[in-house]
Formats: sequence, structure tokens, C-alpha cells
Amino acid sequence: MPPELNNNQKKILIRLAERVKAVRKSKGLTLEEAGNKGGKDRQSVYRLEKGEYNPSIVYLIELCRGLEIDVSELLKDIDNDPL
Repeated sequence: MPPELNNNQKKILIRLAERVKAVRKSKGLTLEEAGNKGGKDRQSVYRLEKGEYNPSIVYLIELCRGLEIDVSELLKDIDNDPL
């Protein structure tokens, strides 16, 4: 079983979740459409947007390709936000 995340790590996942959701909504996509475009299932995108899923870098790259954004855009300054 993976180790529990500390509070700072949880906050980073919440920021990531908010960004993914904002991008998806700005493109007018449902969870299912976003998942399909990135080769992911609706449930995993939902869990990501809730901050309940710590995705791998490969997952993020594939999802970002589907959303037609660079992963660097999604992650830009994510670790510089105040915790």
C-alpha cells in the first residue's frame, strides 16, 4: 500500500484537480468526453478532479494531449502557490 500523503501533498493534488477541471470546462467537455479524448475512463478523471487520485506523469501527459494543452501549462507554478 502506498504511503499516506502529507497535507502539503494533498494541497498540491487539490490545485491540480482544480486546474484539470477548469481546463475541461473551458473546452466544454464532459468528464466522459475528456476521458475519451485522453484515453482515460470517466471515473479516473472524476477522481482526479476531486483530488482523490495521484496520477502518474504518463497519465497527465496523455490526458493533456486529449485536452489539447501542454502538461507544462497544467503544472506551471503549481508548486509555487502558497500552501
